[in-house]
Order: sequence, then structure tokens, then C-alpha cells
Amino acid sequence: MPAPQGQHAWGGPPSWVLASGGEQGDRRFRPSARFRLLAPVVISLLVQVPAAIGIAIGSHAGWGLGVLQVLLAAAGPLALLMVRRLPGVTVAVVTAAALAELVLVPVAGPPYLALAFAIVIAVARGAVVWAVSSVVVGWVAAVVLVSLWGAPWHPVRVAFTTLALAACFGIGAVVRTRDERLRRYRAEALRRRQTAEERERVRIARELHDVIGHALSQINVQASVGLHLMDRDAEQARTALVNIKDTSKTALEEVRSVLGAIRSDADAPLSPQAELAELPRLLAGVTTAEFTATLDDRLGGDAPGRAVQFAAYRIAQEALTNIVRHARATRAVVTLDRVGDVLRLTIDDDGSGLPAASGEGSGILGMRERAALLGGSVQVLPAPMAEDDPAEPRGTRVEARLPWKATP
Repeated sequence: MPAPQGQHAWGGPPSWVLASGGEQGDRRFRPSARFRLLAPVVISLLVQVPAAIGIAIGSHAGWGLGVLQVLLAAAGPLALLMVRRLPGVTVAVVTAAALAELVLVPVAGPPYLALAFAIVIAVARGAVVWAVSSVVVGWVAAVVLVSLWGAPWHPVRVAFTTLALAACFGIGAVVRTRDERLRRYRAEALRRRQTAEERERVRIARELHDVIGHALSQINVQASVGLHLMDRDAEQARTALVNIKDTSKTALEEVRSVLGAIRSDADAPLSPQAELAELPRLLAGVTTAEFTATLDDRLGGDAPGRAVQFAAYRIAQEALTNIVRHARATRAVVTLDRVGDVLRLTIDDDGSGLPAASGEGSGILGMRERAALLGGSVQVLPAPMAEDDPAEPRGTRVEARLPWKATP
């Protein structure tokens, strides 16, 4: 069965609730609270009071009963002013006013419209017990008192009044159901919006961490090399300074790209997302006299989708950053391979390896999140890279498996 127009098939918020901001999305479709409070009061007064005045003037029942009829006709509508705060008490007061007018005034006036409003609003606001108790007691009392006084009660009038009161309860129940559904829609829309905002914050933090963390690590390494070689090898020191300049320039471009995407600024200078073809430049940027990074590309020119390439690049970047900062390694090997419909990326180093009780920092967590977004996984394992003594394994392996055709 197709979903109603404007509502998701799973029964979630209608599109206008989600598109217009969720919790406050229907504000333009609903009148103000003051209007909703005063409208029943004004309508009831306009219907009941003029009619009561006309009946009082034409009935010749005396000015005392005339004034009483007008006061009772106005009492119910004015009591509606407190229906938002005290719906149960209000429906009891309005029922009493309607009963008093029916019993004490000899000439019947127009339908007591304020009672209909009081019942609908009380039921809609959850005061069902108050409404049922007040109306049942009032209606039974009216039938009994009028019968005791010998006034005629036509069966059609009794049936019509009973059906009208029941209809008011039904309308109130419908309004309450609608309001509860709308509150659920608002809560769901707010939850979805908060979830989307949280995901976006995590994504931005991950991007900035990868860009800035990697760049600062490279700059730190190259600056150390430059200081170490400044007096002994001016040319190598100059090369280190050039690398610092290039690294900082690249990092600034990537940060501008991220910030431009956040601003959704059409004029922001956005750089293209990194691809696997950029890996040689990445490895060259971390290579120094004491540390070498090499690429073992077994893809044979084949390449996965752009989203997979970008995730693989960032995972390799973060893994190399961790190696440079923490592993005290002399070399690392980045391997690209396709296994069925999976891109396998491994980064092996010959460093100090995983500590006995290693926790996951934001870098490793970010790698796992990137892979999970595409339906892949990342493992961080001990990796034997000691060629001289295989009996003493050293190093760490970061292995990422990403679906070849995954989309974000």
C-alpha cells in the first residue's frame, strides 16, 4: 500500500516536517497560541450572549431572570480562558453553567456552544476523566431535574443532545490523536537532524585531524632533519625546508577545501579529493634520510570508485602519520591489492610494534569510521618485518578492506 503523499512509507515524519526544521517546522501552518485560546471564547460569546439578550428582552420574564440568563450565557465562554491551564476544571465549570441556564431560565436559549469547545479541548489535552464525569453528571442531573419540574422532554431532543455531546468527545479524541502523532513526528525530525549534525561534526573533525595531524607530523620530522643537517649538509637542510614549505602549502589547500565545503561557498577554492594516484607524492613527503616509505601497487592500473580511493588515501595517510610519530621505524611499505570485489590496503612498518595495552586514539578510530562508512573494516595487528631475525617479529600492520564499488 503506498504511503500517503507527504509521508514516508515507514510512517515517519511528513516531508514538510523534516524540510521545515522538525520541532518548529509546522509553525507557519498553525495559528498562534493566543489565537487558539481566544477564538473559542469570542465565537461562544458572539453566539450565546446576543441570543440571550434577545430572549431576555422578548420573554417578559422579568429583568432579574433576564440578567441571570445573560450572565450564565457569558460565564461559560469566559471560563474557556483557563482551559489551556485547567482543562478539567474548565469543563466542570462550563457544564455547571450550562446546567444552571437549562434549569433556572424558563426560555431555552441557543445551543451552549462553550460546552462543546470545553469538551473538545479537555479531551484533546488529556482531561478525559474530568470531561466524562462532568458531562455525564450534568446531563443526568438535567434530565432528572427537568423531569421533576414537569417540563416536557422530547425524545428527539434528548437523543440529539446525547449524540452532539458524544460527537464533541469524538472530535476531541481525533484532535488528541493528531497532536500526539505530530509530537512524535517533531521528535523524530529533531532526532534525525541532531544525528545528521553529529555525523557532520565527526566527519569534519576526522578530516581536519587527518589533514592537520599529518601535515604537522611531516613538518616536525623535516624540521628536525633540517636542524640536524644545517651545519653538515646545507643542501639536505635546504631540501628539508622545501619539503616543509610544500607540506604546509598542501595542508592549507586541503583545510581551505574542507572549510569551503562546510560553508557551502560556491566561490571557495575547492581542491579535488585525493586519489590513489596521489600515494607516491604522499610517500615521498614522509621519506627522510632515516625513514623510507615505498609503494607496492598490485592493481595493474585498475582503480576503485572515487569514494573508496579517497578513504584508502586517508587511511594510508593516517597510518603513515602514526608510524612517523610513534613507531621509531626505518621503513614502511604500502601495498594495494584487489581480492575479489575488495580493495585491500596494507601498511607495514618495522617499528617498535603495538604496546602491550594499546588504546585507540582518534586517528585509529577515524580510520575505522572511514572504512565503516563504506561497508569496510580496518584492523591494526602486529606485523613481522624483521628480515634479519624472523624469530623476533617487529612492526605493525594496518590492513583496510574496502568494497571495490562502495559509495558513501
